[in-house]
Amino acid sequence: MGINQFIFSSTAAVYGQAKENPVTESAPTQPINPYGRSKLSSEWLIRDYGATSSLNYVILRYFNVAGADSGGKLGQMSPNATHLIKVACDAALKRKPEVEIFGTDFPTPDGTGIRDYIHVEDLATAHIDALRYLEQGGESQIFNCGYGQGYSVRQVIDRVKAISGVNFRVIESDRRPGDPACVTACADKIYKVVGWRPKYNNLDKIISTTLTWEMQREGLVLDAIAY
Repeated sequence: MGINQFIFSSTAAVYGQAKENPVTESAPTQPINPYGRSKLSSEWLIRDYGATSSLNYVILRYFNVAGADSGGKLGQMSPNATHLIKVACDAALKRKPEVEIFGTDFPTPDGTGIRDYIHVEDLATAHIDALRYLEQGGESQIFNCGYGQGYSVRQVIDRVKAISGVNFRVIESDRRPGDPACVTACADKIYKVVGWRPKYNNLDKIISTTLTWEMQREGLVLDAIAY
């Protein structure tokens, strides 16, 4: 029968160093690292194939996915994760000796990079909504998946410390190649076209679900937090 509906997991890294934030789907795609370039190449292939076939697709450009299942059943298990929230939670649980900040001289209010963090459950809902959209005859589209709210590295670390109650060590290092100063999403398009409505647009919620998941793995319990 073939496949005529396709959802692709892309990334905000295709935008590179965005000139304006929040960034829209029509912004120039100028990736500055291999990950962004590889995703953009895949987008081109999908778009070209869609233009010459019956394939309808939705390309979802993820911003910084974080958090864990709010019911505590699913979460990240990678031992070598590099995502800031996961790393900071590992430091709070003393699995890591410290958290490293890569770059403190970005043109941002506190000098550290700013990112748009999206809860994994909201991202899962975006996939379901996108599939329903295609099944109802929707045309091929590209959508940003983020909240339009950016948090700096320092802000995230401070909230992990506050929620966990652990003042773990933080060290400062030079910037990494390919890290933009700030990337936040304009998600108006997926709201209007697909009807996506996120439920977990709250940094503390994202952090606390991550901590709850990680602590359950240790047999610990996180005190209840009001959102």
